[in-house]
This record gives sequence, structure tokens and C-alpha cells, in this order.
Amino acid sequence: MKVVAQIKAPILNEMETFEEKFSGSMSSNVALLNRITHYIVKRKGKQMRPMFVFLVAKMLSENNTVNERTFRGASVIELIHTATLVHDDVVDDSNMRRGFFSINALWKNKIAVLVGDYLLSKGLLLSIDNEDFDLLKIISVAVREMSEGELLQIEKARKLDISEDIYYEIIRQKTATLIAACCSLGAASVKPNSKDVETLRKFGELIGMAFQIKDDLFDYGETAIGKPTGIDIKEQKMTLPLIYALNNASSEDKKWIINSVKNHNKNKTRVKQVINKVKELNGLAYAEKKMIAFKTEALQLLQQYPESDYRHSLELMVNYVIDRKK
Repeated sequence: MKVVAQIKAPILNEMETFEEKFSGSMSSNVALLNRITHYIVKRKGKQMRPMFVFLVAKMLSENNTVNERTFRGASVIELIHTATLVHDDVVDDSNMRRGFFSINALWKNKIAVLVGDYLLSKGLLLSIDNEDFDLLKIISVAVREMSEGELLQIEKARKLDISEDIYYEIIRQKTATLIAACCSLGAASVKPNSKDVETLRKFGELIGMAFQIKDDLFDYGETAIGKPTGIDIKEQKMTLPLIYALNNASSEDKKWIINSVKNHNKNKTRVKQVINKVKELNGLAYAEKKMIAFKTEALQLLQQYPESDYRHSLELMVNYVIDRKK
């Protein structure tokens, strides 16, 4: 947690103000909705997404200040991100989120879906009411891509025939696009229509790619990290270590791995054997190498900006994504 505190240090005031504004942006005339949104605010995570928005905006603005557009951009991202999490828990039939009961576990699926829709519309209206159409376009593209990425993954998981290129496209859309949107929103809020909007979108995308590969690697780890080892294999998700292993396995091993993932994914012993086989075939080492390449490229993009506390925090954030333990 110490690293997160270091990253947050230059934007502490903004984050405090943001929390007030974010809570206000959820308010409704319906008591049930207010009870649920209060519960959502109370169990918030590390809030990495708004941190990206503020760090990028402060790094780019002439006197390191943010404006109301920056706060609105951070609120929109968080509203829409929260909406997708609420919907994800319904789709995945998940009862827990960050160690708390999920909305659908406490209030059932119908209410959870409606709450997700409400948060999504609140986010869109926040931009429309203030005529932040450029920010709205950034976030709308992200939502579209996230949906496409999830559907592409579901389509491909049925056949277990994902190439490395398709895998990158899935994680770019599913995970990286939202972090990319945070960084381009931060840039657009203080320097609209500048080339920085695209540069920092690319920066966020690269971090998102590294972040997802790190998540894939956790599936093969020995330590407890919040998700059980082998969960991706049980869910027949094609991750980078597995794709590399399949591409480099003998035809006999390949057949065995595919059969295991398709037909024996609930068998703990078999899942463990698959994990060992992926390790043997250097799937983990390869994925780690790719993750570091994305990280290096992201850090290089930051070098074009003058040294500052905000740039330093963004560099820490990139390293934190790679070094985190959960």
C-alpha cells in the first residue's frame, strides 16, 4: 500500500475533492438507489482510474492545476467503470467483489442490472449536461470496445483457437481501453485537441496490456492473490502463457492440453498438471518478457514530458502494475 500512497501524494487534494464530487454525481430521488450507491462508495478500491486522470492532467497543465472538466472526466470514468463491474458480477454470477458482497448478492440480479444502467446514464448525462462532448466520445469508444473485447473472448473460448494477435486484441479492448481512456481524458480535460491526447491514450493502452498479462501470470502463481490459481483454466480462458505453450508444444502435448482445458477443467489435479506443463514449455517466461516490453514502451512515451512529481508518480504507477502482488 506504501507505493499507492507515494503515487497519490501529488494529487491528494484533488482525490479528496473528487470523492465528494463522485458521491454527489450518484445521487438520486430513489431511497433504494441511494442506499446502494452509498454501499458502492463505501467499498471503493484503490481508485487507480481517477488517479491516472489527475496525474496526466496535472503533468500537462501549465501551472499544474486541474479544472472542473478534469473532475467531471474522472467522475464519468468512475461511474462507467462501476457500472461495468456491477454488470460483470451479474454476468459472472459472482457474489463477492473486493472482499465485500456484490450488489447482485445483496439485492439480486434485476436490481443490480438497473443500478448498472443508472450509473451508466449518470455518467453520460454528466458529460452531456456540461457539453464535454470530446470527453464523452473518449469514454463511449471505451465502453464499445470493452463490450466487443468480452464478446470476442467468449466467441474464441468456445474453440480454444486464439492466436497471439487475437489475444492482444482481446486484452486491448477488454482491459487496456479503459486505462487508455483515463489517460486521454486527463489530457483532453486540460489540453483539448492536442497531440498529447493521443500520446497519453497510447501510454494508458500499453499499461493496460502489461496489467492484463500480469493478471494472466497470477493464474500460475503459488501465492494467494484474491483469485484462486488455475481459475482461468477452469473458465477456459485463453491467456498468453497458455497460448505460447500450445504454439510450442508437440502435437501430442497440444492435444492433451486442449483436452484437459475443454473436458477436465474442473479436475484440480489435471488443472495443476496443465499449469506445470505451461511452465515447462516456458509460457510464463515468454509472457513476462512481453509484459516488460509493454512496460518499457510506456515509460519511453513519458520521457518526452518534463521531469515533475506527476510524471514521477505515473512512472511509479507503471512499475506498480508490474510489481504488484495482487
